[in-house]
Amino acid sequence: IDAGQALQRLLPWPEATRLDELAPARIAVPSGARVPVDYEPEQPALPVRLQEMFGWTEVPTVGGGRVPLVLRLLDPAGRPAAVTGDLASFWRDGYRQVRAELRGQYPKHAWPDDPLTAPPSRPGRP
Repeated sequence: IDAGQALQRLLPWPEATRLDELAPARIAVPSGARVPVDYEPEQPALPVRLQEMFGWTEVPTVGGGRVPLVLRLLDPAGRPAAVTGDLASFWRDGYRQVRAELRGQYPKHAWPDDPLTAPPSRPGRP
């Protein structure tokens, strides 16, 4: 069952038209990819590869800007490398440790010293 369609049918007309705006199925990230949002009971999450988020400091939101997404930053193999709700703090404090751990495992991938000025990259792209 497509829960989105079922919910749209239950909502009155004006709200049903805003469902995609309030609860989008995908979020555009700096790399240009549109990543699916994982709507969990606790808090919606965005599982995205770490290199695709270079340059961003703000956590994306849903619900008309009221609900911040939890970012599940993935390594190049798609496994969780870090989970954060504060991207600016992660780049400042946590990135160095994650970079040190993953740079040896994935030497062909970008691990810049300053992720805020590095261009975001999609998987399989130089």
